[in-house]
Amino acid sequence: MFHKILIANRGEIACRVIATAKRMGISTVAVYSEADKNARHVSLADESVCIGPAPSRESYLKGDVIIAAAKKLGAQAIHPGYGFLSENEEFARSCEENSIVFIGPKHEAIAAMGDKIASKKLASLAKVNTIPGVNEAIESPEKAVEIAKSIGYPVMIKASAGGGGKGLRVAYTDKEALEGFASCRNEARNSFGDDRVFIEKFVEEPRHIEIQLLGDAHGHVVYLNERECSIQRRHQKVIEEAPSPFISDETRHAMGEQAVALAKAVKYQSAGTVEFVVGKDQSFYFLEMNTRLQVEHPVTECITGLDLVEWMIRVAAGEKIPFSQADVRRDGWAMECRINAEDPFRNFLPSTGRLVRFQPPAPTMYQARPETSHGVRVDTGVQEGGEIPMHYDSMIAKLIVHGRDRNDAIAKMRDALNGFVIRGINSNIPFQSALLAHPDFVSGQFNTGFIAEHFGKGFHAEDVPHPDADFLVALAAFVRRKSRERAASLSGQLPGYDVKVGQTYTVITLDTNGQHVFTQVEVDDAGGKGTAVIKVNDKNYAIESHSRLNDIAIEGTVNGQPFVAQVERGSVKNPLVLQIQHHGRRIEALVISPRMADLYRLMPYKPPADMSRFILSPMPGLLVEVAVAPGQKVQAGERIAVIEAMKMENVLFAAQDGIVKSIEASKGDSLSVDQVIVEFV
Repeated sequence: MFHKILIANRGEIACRVIATAKRMGISTVAVYSEADKNARHVSLADESVCIGPAPSRESYLKGDVIIAAAKKLGAQAIHPGYGFLSENEEFARSCEENSIVFIGPKHEAIAAMGDKIASKKLASLAKVNTIPGVNEAIESPEKAVEIAKSIGYPVMIKASAGGGGKGLRVAYTDKEALEGFASCRNEARNSFGDDRVFIEKFVEEPRHIEIQLLGDAHGHVVYLNERECSIQRRHQKVIEEAPSPFISDETRHAMGEQAVALAKAVKYQSAGTVEFVVGKDQSFYFLEMNTRLQVEHPVTECITGLDLVEWMIRVAAGEKIPFSQADVRRDGWAMECRINAEDPFRNFLPSTGRLVRFQPPAPTMYQARPETSHGVRVDTGVQEGGEIPMHYDSMIAKLIVHGRDRNDAIAKMRDALNGFVIRGINSNIPFQSALLAHPDFVSGQFNTGFIAEHFGKGFHAEDVPHPDADFLVALAAFVRRKSRERAASLSGQLPGYDVKVGQTYTVITLDTNGQHVFTQVEVDDAGGKGTAVIKVNDKNYAIESHSRLNDIAIEGTVNGQPFVAQVERGSVKNPLVLQIQHHGRRIEALVISPRMADLYRLMPYKPPADMSRFILSPMPGLLVEVAVAPGQKVQAGERIAVIEAMKMENVLFAAQDGIVKSIEASKGDSLSVDQVIVEFV
């Protein structure tokens, strides 16, 4: 076994590998860029070395620098994590040439599976299902119909040079195939100057399901069940689970056997994943093989009890896999939510900056101890007070739960999200909560088009369902009441000026149209410390909580049922409100006496400032281009500026015609949200 390994990565996956290495008694070396010098993975490792400036191409993608660091510090092996150099054939080869073990497959397997055309040919030779089709240009409409009939409807007719939806048709009949062929050809010729057209099977209501593999250097390969990864946004996975709520045992076995056959065909050694697209009739077809550890590997660890990082290390050290396919277990149900630094209410724009508060739910399962099960696990590479830099991906953490069954896992995940406190930056937690509550997700009736279908026009506050919105009002009244009780108990108050607790309150909130809603509530202290009965709209909420008044995440029971919610005092606009967050829904509630509420109704409305003359930064990021100059006439839709954050470019356009008055930011500036970039006359 190795005595020291280097982790050629950063963030949560670097921390994940370090956790297992420590349990195995292996020393670790962390590499870091200048932007990551105070990162969590650096503090967790036994040794660390800086490998270059912040941009990935100058640090984490510099294979020669990383290998040199491993040799200098005496690391016998390198674990690449995922992303960066993890599927780089040349890096794996260089490790071998420098007598360093690459903790992953051999470079030949990476090369074979890295080429999409070659990998599909190999899959066909290994008798793995591939999407039926003809990959040569079709010459006539009649030939198109003949091929479509041989493949079986529906089919997808697509242009070789297609893109943006042009040169693409789905045909269900001979007539549609005949007409679709002509239309595709014409569109392709007019749009791309290339009228070559191909045909392949169209998979209806596709699901993305993958098989986890583990192979060793002795020819032994097992599959570790499947993962359901169909909940995706713009081809990026959002929620993953194991097992799949869709496939049958027969389909699972067939997919697993085919994945093993492919792995054996390339002499695969290490953990790897074969991805399939699965139709509504459970027909499945090979997509690609990922020759690395997957982001979503923890859900497989939960249901199998195996530490995949440990087995990657053991296989790389030459050990045999000691268990057979029959020994692989499938216990309970696991789910993973990717917690990302993005603002779901601003079209998921990146959100970078300092983590003012970072308080995940208390874990009961741990990265390197898969034998702990049926609980909550948090994999993260950040810590409170740390920075989410603009140079890398947006992941803050992975929240994983393991339940007895799927409904138990969903309930555990919703509770865990309720208690996940992130402040200073925005996160996608409200979006995750909305997905978990959607009836189609709960029933398991979804496919890869789920998010596009239900949230195609963006995500808004009203999209976050709540089983009982009056509970949020009751909780605000409860917290205010307990605060008043504490204030009333303080000694030394002047007679006649002492704090009155009160039994009746008015809770002022905003509806979805921005109008004030006044709700009168009655409070009975129920005779116990930390308890009260709140009456809202003729419903009683018996709330008990012994959390401290300054806690953000509070726990308790309501009518005997446990709950976790977040309560924060004050907001940017109003320091007197209470911000209540539960199941993804957030309200701002002003809890005052009925007399104060009467006066509040008389307050004049102050409209927000008119910002239509300004171009504001929609997200934190680096200003990489300003395309206009003072005095320039600009038309609506014209390019104004480009902001870069987390590998993503965001182009800002003029919303209306105008003349540029001034440029308020310069190229190379780091911008905050709503910072002014350009002012118009």
